[in-house]
Amino acid sequence: MNFIWTLVIGLLIGAVAKLLMPGKDPGGCIITMLLGLAGSALGGWLGSLLGLQAAGGFGAFIGGVIGAIILLLIYRMILGRKK
Repeated sequence: MNFIWTLVIGLLIGAVAKLLMPGKDPGGCIITMLLGLAGSALGGWLGSLLGLQAAGGFGAFIGGVIGAIILLLIYRMILGRKK
């Protein structure tokens, strides 16, 4: 059950990141979920580096969204160069 909650929260984080970053993204639900999951990990890692410990709750959600936005920017830059 924990795995399912992780996927749901990752999808939610990825969706919020896409809502905050307007523009076309060539990715569907799977890419959104992967960006959200990886963004959560990146946001938590960056938060620990900066001394901002967000162990859970809203702070961890915001950190995940920030991490997902960073990954979405990188994703757009890489796909923008291929076209």
